[in-house]
Amino acid sequence: MIFEDNQYIQERIKKADALRAEGINPYPAGVRKGTPSSEFLKENADLLERPEGERIAPERHYRLTGRVKFVRIMGKAAFAKIEDSEGLVQIYYNRDDLPEGYYNKIKKLIEVGDIVEAEGYPFVTRTGEITLHCTDLRIVSKAISPLPEKFHGLTDQELRYRQRYLDMIMNPEVKETFRLRSRIVSLIRRFFEKHGFLEVETPMMHPIPGGANARPFVTHHNALGVDRYLRIAPELYLKRLVVGGMEAVFEINRNFRNEGMDHTHNPEFTMIEFYWAYHTYEDLMRLTEELFDTLFEELGLPRKLRYGEYEVDFSTPFRKVGYLDAIREIGGVPESVIHDPQAARAYLKEHGVETDPALSLGYLQAELFDAFVEEKLIDPTFVVDFPVEISPLARRSDENPEIAERFELFIAGKEIANGFNELNDPLDQYERFRMQVEAKDATGDDEAMHMDLDYVRALSYAMPPTAGEGIGIDRLVMLLTDRHSIRDVLLFPAMRPEKGLEGQSESEQETSESEQETKE
Repeated sequence: MIFEDNQYIQERIKKADALRAEGINPYPAGVRKGTPSSEFLKENADLLERPEGERIAPERHYRLTGRVKFVRIMGKAAFAKIEDSEGLVQIYYNRDDLPEGYYNKIKKLIEVGDIVEAEGYPFVTRTGEITLHCTDLRIVSKAISPLPEKFHGLTDQELRYRQRYLDMIMNPEVKETFRLRSRIVSLIRRFFEKHGFLEVETPMMHPIPGGANARPFVTHHNALGVDRYLRIAPELYLKRLVVGGMEAVFEINRNFRNEGMDHTHNPEFTMIEFYWAYHTYEDLMRLTEELFDTLFEELGLPRKLRYGEYEVDFSTPFRKVGYLDAIREIGGVPESVIHDPQAARAYLKEHGVETDPALSLGYLQAELFDAFVEEKLIDPTFVVDFPVEISPLARRSDENPEIAERFELFIAGKEIANGFNELNDPLDQYERFRMQVEAKDATGDDEAMHMDLDYVRALSYAMPPTAGEGIGIDRLVMLLTDRHSIRDVLLFPAMRPEKGLEGQSESEQETSESEQETKE
């Protein structure tokens, strides 16, 4: 058991037992939330205006609940600070005002970390702090693990991610980040509903991985006797709904990609994908700008927002630049390199980027973009007109069949959104899938798309002209909260197994940790 070798935990367990011996249940049920601390302080602010000696209101009665964050025992009396979801408030309790004998029973048994219920009346201390004078006090949940030491707090970053509950107890600003995240998601949902979109739910387990170029997680359905893939994107199912007559749909949910982890990637992440019949990708870019306008207005954010070392200007309209133009003008790559596979491969190698010899020109252009352009796109920028080779689900341009009617939105050097006019020609879609399968076979690329014949069949019943887009919620929250790791905006990010807690033997975990360290 995880508690046996910790003497501090054992001491606290003894105190929980001591409470039981006194007839006090350290884990009672049916306790209701008390008056929020902010409300208590606001309602009694008038006491601060009273003369000395009159800053007390015994006629007012309050019940507060919260976690003990500080205790100071002074013989026959004690001060404590308790924290609820609204903030900190001070309580005072002594031997004479609690039931007879009760103070001596509990004064050494209430500790930092415990959750308590305190009843009494307000007064102001000599130092000018509004405080609850307790007439009753009880533990409603005994903490047997001690909190980190007050002055150093919880500073181990890995421990903060692994034990998010402890991170939130010790660092209130963390809760604020996730409250803001929740509000952002709510605002996005309301925005799309206001524009006539219908929220839907599509499968999480797919018979064929599709909708993006990514390596999937594989599971097995025992009853059906078949493998299933955790979805890498909901795209192909959402577009099936457009075929069926749902002309404006969106979904906010998780995607799963069996890829590496870094400051912008987690194996499971949240996106919104939306599809809009009888609209174009130009309409989507305008809608995206309107979404940002709405978020900044509702959240009260300045249009020039700090993100690390950058000041990002979110004023609309956003800048637009062509894909190949960006490689040349922003990336500084010579024109002769951009259009010559051999020259592109040599240029990349010269700059330390190794490429697969089987990569075609479109994929080499993508390597050039990633290496020389992406990190330079600081202010919001729509990059448009991608090579059709790397856009297997996007519609070809009528003017130039080598170009897809597609855009990506970049902010602070990160891709935030991807959208395009949807390919609705079933024969062209079949051919693109076939080319992806051939590329997969030729290069062994685990991320290339599979052939999805049912999706081609759906297109054969005619999908109206449609545009669709996906926006990464996690990266968006990172931008708006000035957080620089995706783990800071995920309540429970993916972590390597913790020794002794996740079902592995110690030897297995030592091996996996050694392998992880080697990769890092």
